[in-house]
Amino acid sequence: QVQLVESGGGLVQPGGSLRLSCAASGIIFSINTMGWYRQAPGKERELVATITSIGITSIGSTNYADSVKGRFTISRDNAKNTLYLQMNSRKPEDTAVYYCNLLQGRLNYWGQGTQVTISS
Repeated sequence: QVQLVESGGGLVQPGGSLRLSCAASGIIFSINTMGWYRQAPGKERELVATITSIGITSIGSTNYADSVKGRFTISRDNAKNTLYLQMNSRKPEDTAVYYCNLLQGRLNYWGQGTQVTISS
């Protein structure tokens, strides 16, 4: 059983930085893909960024949605089983519930989500 718990969301002003975290617990394989997805009101859930792990100490490739390239950075600490999303230059259209995702083998896990609201 795997659990994903997001944190770091809230109400913030446009611009500046915010970091989301996702703590994973349970049986975590050394080879997997973790990612952040988001869902805005009235819209479908969409990919924000993903990052792969190819071993306990080896981080693989990253992938970003065009809308966040150059502004957001995804990273992970395998020793802590924690995923991060550094959000810079926040825009109102970044407002959404952000979900953490873990894909390992054929198993797909989701966190409960954390609300991020960008508003002045």
